Amino acid sequence: MTLAAGTELATATNEHLANISNTLIYSAMAVYTLAFFAYIAEWLFGSRSRVGRTAAALTTEAKGSKGKAPAVTVNKAGGTAVLERPKVVVRASAGARDVPDGPGAHGGDEQGDLYGRIAISLTVLAFLIHLGGVVARAASVERAPWGNMYEFNITFSTVAVGVYLTLLALKKNIRWLGLFLITTVLLDLGIAVTVLYTASDQLVPALHSYWLYIHVSTAILCGAVFYVGAVGTLLYLFKDSYETKLENGGTPGRFATSFLERLPASSSLDKFSYRINAAVFPLWTFTIIAGAIWAESAWGRYWGWDPKETWAFITWVAYACYLHARATAGWKGRKAAYLALIAFGCWLFNYYGVNIFVSGKHSYAGV
Repeated sequence: MTLAAGTELATATNEHLANISNTLIYSAMAVYTLAFFAYIAEWLFGSRSRVGRTAAALTTEAKGSKGKAPAVTVNKAGGTAVLERPKVVVRASAGARDVPDGPGAHGGDEQGDLYGRIAISLTVLAFLIHLGGVVARAASVERAPWGNMYEFNITFSTVAVGVYLTLLALKKNIRWLGLFLITTVLLDLGIAVTVLYTASDQLVPALHSYWLYIHVSTAILCGAVFYVGAVGTLLYLFKDSYETKLENGGTPGRFATSFLERLPASSSLDKFSYRINAAVFPLWTFTIIAGAIWAESAWGRYWGWDPKETWAFITWVAYACYLHARATAGWKGRKAAYLALIAFGCWLFNYYGVNIFVSGKHSYAGV
């Protein structure tokens, strides 16, 4: 076999792998769509459940139970079953409410729970297909699939789903996150295959380094975890407003009541978001340090205030302020939550805004 023939064969093989990757990504989107409708069904069936309504925060019965939520009755075929809700006592700050967590998206409805389980199964299947698409893309370019925004997007969404499934495997009560996660994953993949798609190509010389595997992989993982924390923070703000309205004698709307009473208590959501962000913050610190070391290797300087470097540092400062505020009595709760959302907004701009609208040494990422 001549050198030219070998090159043509390798090119054809890479193109075939790229086509396989594209097919798998579209297939994953189809399965994610089925999972999306299953999550919708879980929430819809949960909305009709009396069990969901009994979990409303700050009811007289819940107040008198010293943190233990009342028993609830679930309608089953041929009879009823009485379930004891576990005792949940959480405190986000001094003087915070002791409110039981809601029953979850299914609202205690048996059929809603079935759809939730189907949604999880479909999410696992879609994740495996999605992961196969990322691996095929890596094989087609013979490198890590992180050389442009399309590859970063499909990998980022894979890791985000992986983080969610890992937390579920660890028996964390976060199935309520599924609908929000899958919705944004579908949006992310939709943008990736339509706006950001880039044909398989080799890296520019500056990226030919083992630091690509270290720096970019940790950046992707941090972004996925920060995203999960941001969703928890946003839901905390809604649930906190709901609980405050109940506590002050107000009557929330029917939709808000049906939706929010099934979520964990605001203090549980606050604690969840804080732990997620605090756990990944050291890794984000390492990501910036690794990027500086890589910059010295590629460009001969550790730090040059390139737009990407600047916004990575701004994101670090924003999350540092959030964690400090969260540990300061006067800044717990909603004030700290706003800082967390601002910090995640900085992360989003660091990726989308800087890569698309700002030119610099990191502009090789392109679209």
